Amino acid sequence: MGKTIEKITHDRHHDIIHIIDEKNHADLKTLPATSIDMAIEFTTPESAYNNIRTCLERNIPVVSGTTGWLDKKPELDALCETKKGAFFYASNFSLGVNMFFKIADHMGDLMRIKDYSIEISETHHTGKKDIPSGTAISLAERLLAKSSRYKAWTVSTDPQENTIPIRSFRQKDVPGDHEVVFTSEDDDISIRHRAVSRKGFAEGAILAAEWLVGKKGTFGMEDLLSI
Repeated sequence: MGKTIEKITHDRHHDIIHIIDEKNHADLKTLPATSIDMAIEFTTPESAYNNIRTCLERNIPVVSGTTGWLDKKPELDALCETKKGAFFYASNFSLGVNMFFKIADHMGDLMRIKDYSIEISETHHTGKKDIPSGTAISLAERLLAKSSRYKAWTVSTDPQENTIPIRSFRQKDVPGDHEVVFTSEDDDISIRHRAVSRKGFAEGAILAAEWLVGKKGTFGMEDLLSI
């Protein structure tokens, strides 16, 4: 993702003035914040919270797409408000995935007419550390908000009756593949999004960074897309 974001950033005539990785991580605390319009953060679940916190404490607006750490996000939302900063988070920056989310929302509404069981599956590259993916969790939580039948999601291979199972698979060179299957005694309905490259994710993150300039507050993809 970092390499793809770097290329598209240059293509859109922005200047990358610093690149922070595990080799120079300490530099994040000493960069001249006044020379930075935006930080784009795609790292690991272990690093994201501290990276974003450091940016917000130093009044650097930040866009993040790192998943697997969201139990701490309310703390960063509160810090952003206190510092009057700017923080944009999305579990998935692909415009296509966010269209997929809206289709899933609509299916959730339609389930009030007929009851279907739900199962979510996701497949990613072997380097992805968090299981399940943030996108799969977002799908599950959106469907839970629509459902009177389901109360939680689970990665268990033996799910309880009122939980949405998420199946996770890791295969070489898979950018991201998500499917939701709705099943009844009469039929099956499936909706699927399959990414064929990381370009869509990177473009969405850069669009979010461009959009966030000059704003204050916490935001997500629905703010960007005005859905």
